[in-house]
Amino acid sequence: MKSEARCPCDSGRSYGECCKLFISGAALPDTAEKLMRSRYSAYVAGEIDHVERTCDPESRDSFDKEAALSWAKESEWLGLQIIATREGNSGDKTGEVEFKARYRRDGKETVHHEVSLFKFLPVNGGGQWFYSDGRDILQPMRSEQRTGRNDPCPCGSGKKFKKCCG
Repeated sequence: MKSEARCPCDSGRSYGECCKLFISGAALPDTAEKLMRSRYSAYVAGEIDHVERTCDPESRDSFDKEAALSWAKESEWLGLQIIATREGNSGDKTGEVEFKARYRRDGKETVHHEVSLFKFLPVNGGGQWFYSDGRDILQPMRSEQRTGRNDPCPCGSGKKFKKCCG
């Protein structure tokens, strides 16, 4: 993804001035929302190392990198909408970000609606935000939008549906 392109997180800034700084490791997000936006942009750009690196170290072993990469590459990412945030700012130890991520896969448009949970943990004499968990906001299901057993879980865990929420 080119630095001058509009950032996929819909911040209104360029990718180079926004999420690329976090994805490349040049800077750390100072809020849970910025981390959430950078994780979405990492899926769009196929930069799954950033998604893995920003998972809570206590649960990182359960992250299925191959499934996440497959989901990222096989999806056409259509947009991110931040619905609400709770805490997750400087001085907070936890934060929540409710969002909707739209994507198209196999010709079907899907909205992934989640409340992501974040922790601010001490790292190298400072601190850093990490994704710790998420819970789906269930949407009315249509039979044509069913998740297959071997599809990536819509919760965003990176695991196959059958080994996660299925």
